[in-house]
Amino acid sequence: MTVKQLSLPRLVYTCAQLGVPGVGLWREPVRAYGVEAAAKLVRDAGLSVTSLCRGGFFTTAEPHARVKALDDNRAAIDEAATLGTDTLVLVCGGLPEGSRDLAGARERVADALAELGPYARVRGVRLAVEPLHPMYASDRCVVSTLGQALDLAERFPAEEVGVVVDTYHVWWDDLAPAAVTRAGAAGRIHAFQLADWVTPLPEGVLTGRGQLGDGSIDLRDWWRRVDAAGYTGPVEVELFNEALWRRDGVEVLRETVERFRSCAP
Repeated sequence: MTVKQLSLPRLVYTCAQLGVPGVGLWREPVRAYGVEAAAKLVRDAGLSVTSLCRGGFFTTAEPHARVKALDDNRAAIDEAATLGTDTLVLVCGGLPEGSRDLAGARERVADALAELGPYARVRGVRLAVEPLHPMYASDRCVVSTLGQALDLAERFPAEEVGVVVDTYHVWWDDLAPAAVTRAGAAGRIHAFQLADWVTPLPEGVLTGRGQLGDGSIDLRDWWRRVDAAGYTGPVEVELFNEALWRRDGVEVLRETVERFRSCAP
């Protein structure tokens, strides 16, 4: 999504040219290209798929919609397996329309994880619960802190359910460093993503993620912290930014690689 203006072949080719070893993919462009074709494209370029985004949106209380959501998540698990990634990122869903029951919504997330976890494990895929900044709690994700995400994940085997540490969403939380240590000790950090926080936020906070180094987050410190917790997986960059999307995608990708290297520990 950082360079969504690039076609999937162009993205893969440019990553290979720049020495980027893997790419985190989103379901929509993968489905448009063809899941098996996308898997072959990435594989033939010598890259890996680091994660697939996204599953989730489990919080509806309406029975038919809930069945549909679970079926879609099983499809997402199958797509991740075909792409060769072991990580499906989950955005769990916001409050159902007219509801103010946060605790109830979180329990529906747990119910969905209980149903999907064993299926994912058989397919060689781990479910990665991503906490989103509290400003998204009403409409996108009732899981707002890394601690809340771990409380959900720890009900299940680490091989089935873990968490995403995304600097954009957790940097403000003074309890998050201890949660990173807790997650690492249990082998539950399934993905680590970098993005910066810029102010003032652009109109439409969903696309307000800053280019690395442009904002308020000590990205190098977070990287060190996740390393110290024992995480050895890929480090992804995920930027939703209208200004970046209006620029030449190859230029943005090259800039992102440079920024990534500059904030490495």
